[in-house]
Amino acid sequence: MAQKKTNEMNSSNKKQTRTQTAKNKTSADNVLRMIPLGGMREIGKNMTVFEYGDDIVVIDCGMAFPDNRMPGIDVIIPDTTYLMENRHKFRGVLITHGHEDHIGALPWLVKEFDVPIYATPMAMKLIEIKFDNFRPRITSDKLQVVRAGDTLRIGEFEIEFIHVNHSIADAVSIALTTPVGTIFYTGDFKIDYTPTTVRPIDLGKIAEIGNRGVLALISESTNAEKEGHSLSERDVGKAFTEIFMQAKGRIIVATFSSNVFRLQQVISMAEQFDRKVIILGRSMQNVFEAANSLDYLTFKKSTIVDIQSIDSFPPEELVILATGSQGEPMSALSRLAFSEHRSTEIIPGDTVVFSSSMIPGNEEAIYRVINELFMKGAQVIYESLSEVHASGHACRDELRQIITLTRPRFFIPSHGEYRMLYRHAELANDMGIPVDNIALLDNGDIVEFTKNSMNFVGYTEGAGILIDGSGMGDVDEYVLRDRLRLAEDGVVSVMVAIDKVANRLYGDPVVLARGFIYESEMHRIVELCRETIVEMADEFWKKKKPLAHAMTPDYVRDKVQKALYDYSRRRPVVMVSMMSI
Repeated sequence: MAQKKTNEMNSSNKKQTRTQTAKNKTSADNVLRMIPLGGMREIGKNMTVFEYGDDIVVIDCGMAFPDNRMPGIDVIIPDTTYLMENRHKFRGVLITHGHEDHIGALPWLVKEFDVPIYATPMAMKLIEIKFDNFRPRITSDKLQVVRAGDTLRIGEFEIEFIHVNHSIADAVSIALTTPVGTIFYTGDFKIDYTPTTVRPIDLGKIAEIGNRGVLALISESTNAEKEGHSLSERDVGKAFTEIFMQAKGRIIVATFSSNVFRLQQVISMAEQFDRKVIILGRSMQNVFEAANSLDYLTFKKSTIVDIQSIDSFPPEELVILATGSQGEPMSALSRLAFSEHRSTEIIPGDTVVFSSSMIPGNEEAIYRVINELFMKGAQVIYESLSEVHASGHACRDELRQIITLTRPRFFIPSHGEYRMLYRHAELANDMGIPVDNIALLDNGDIVEFTKNSMNFVGYTEGAGILIDGSGMGDVDEYVLRDRLRLAEDGVVSVMVAIDKVANRLYGDPVVLARGFIYESEMHRIVELCRETIVEMADEFWKKKKPLAHAMTPDYVRDKVQKALYDYSRRRPVVMVSMMSI
């Protein structure tokens, strides 16, 4: 039965795409338009545009980080072409919470658009820090703090902020009410009945919105493949109690720097066991200071000590909160593990706790650090060995509960790779939402809602913009292709001089190779390139063709590349310099 529904869903989406892509993009006043610019079929750069009549609001503006197919790229941000084309309608940005994949692209957005940004206190503090650290520094006089329970009117949009649980303080869902109907946008959330320092998710308010009627539910899908219910943050505290009771030396906890609740648990546990806390890593320090300025952390002033005083305390009296839970090479934990930190290093007897999940793609880097920690004599505890991390994302039982409370007419899974969106769509279909009322979108898709319909009407740019150093949008697929070839196969440089009068080569071609082949093979490679060029020149000379015109850089490059590939089965980047004498 499940397979049948899956096939029907696939067929329906394909049919819908074929029949509706030809519709024009002009939005009528009585329709609500939704355009995801990020966060669909990917984890990261979350950003969704909502448009009604002459008003546009945007939810979130995040960044994504490059994978190993994007050498040299720092971050990826959403493509705002659609907003550029509709600049006169753009009224503001609504932020669900302060994670990088939801606020990271704001500096670039603010440089282009002078619009208000509405965010909860913790998110706003992190935004301000981000603006201060950005170069050149970003300033905005339109940063407006909102809180869960607040309502806001922007043009035709009535906006409600609803408290939810997540792995960062002040996370909210957003209800957008328009003349067409209400969109419930979950943002990142979990249902935690026993959180540590905040109240549980406001299910009563969500149910109230559901009773009023929800046109469409847009729900995150990160854990849509995981059955059951996410672990409560309070359960992590139980695991920490056992670790603190057993540890004899220093305790080093690596976690996501934005998880204020985890920071509080570690600090409270340290005080319970008469330990001092050192905070390592700039992002961890930034979040600690932001949370402390909002009175979100409770601790004795003497508990937090500076790294410079580390030698003043015996190991059994110290806890270190560090960045580096994902094996980042420049993080505090990595520098400790590889003895590169200027103030301290891992010593035998240390207990290192990875209080985080492994983000897909980071496993190799994380295990490299874990292996090094073990070799240095540390005891290492991570998620597969103990319940030292609670995800901030809802599992399938929680996703079902939100669907039950909101009872939406239409459903759009978001915030996840395609397999996650697909599994979430199946779940919604199993709960009674018709296949025709479920949409699996891609970034850039344009969807229009009326009171009774949801239609795909076209698309805009949605692939994202690559940020390379200070450059924005100036890196294309050809640049990335060459960088990958340089990284994998190296470079061969060929310099050729031609005697125009004699119509012959002037001396031997000069050939240099880097990162291409072993030193023992270098002489043969140089000779191969020279032989190829000499044969080429002889052939043109015999045909009495002017070498200066016949031996173009592109022609020489192609011949040399073919010879190198035939010999080595590798394709280095070949650079050719021609000179006529």
